[in-house]
Amino acid sequence: MKFGVVVFPGSNCDRDMQDALQDDLNKEVVMLWHKDKDLSMFTIDDCIVLPGGFSYGDYLRCGAIARFSPMMESVVQFANKGGKVLGVCNGFQILCESGLLPGVLLQNMHQQYICKNVMITNGTEVFTIPIAHGDGRYYASNEVLESLLENDQILFRYCDVAGNVVAAANPNGALHNIAGIRNARGNVFGMMPHPERASSPLLGNTDGKKIFALLGLAS
Repeated sequence: MKFGVVVFPGSNCDRDMQDALQDDLNKEVVMLWHKDKDLSMFTIDDCIVLPGGFSYGDYLRCGAIARFSPMMESVVQFANKGGKVLGVCNGFQILCESGLLPGVLLQNMHQQYICKNVMITNGTEVFTIPIAHGDGRYYASNEVLESLLENDQILFRYCDVAGNVVAAANPNGALHNIAGIRNARGNVFGMMPHPERASSPLLGNTDGKKIFALLGLAS
């Protein structure tokens, strides 16, 4: 599997993602500039990654301007053909703005930027993964939430060290403690926590590698 990492003006986790994929997962990575459109070097067995940061300065709304970039037009087409797409933090916001994932990411409940390690669970295991965001509160209509639950589209929830999904473990007020979701087709993934910041022994945490593996993006 080959990876493409999209670089927007204001991206600040693009090189973190590149390093994690190349050095920790031993994957081939191609950096993709937001003004380009060519994804012909990728097949639907590959993955395009939208990294964290503050695309276009978040001046209008997180991810709202990046959604209209030339590269995102190609990413939407790539996803609609079945190609894998992963959005992390700001990338998750962009996926929601582009309609590739349902819902929206709102300002954190306490209106404060949060940067710390949190616990998330997929319902079976508990992982320690860093977050770093000011607008990570997942919100969707009751209809969308019911659909996510019925179709098993909620990937990760914030939890305590024992894996209990409780309000005290929710860092931003996200509905249902949602930290990550996927689309109904199962090829587009979005999450607020940063697995690329927890994929190296040098960082003292390799739970991020487990996250990539769970998403089918690492062998």
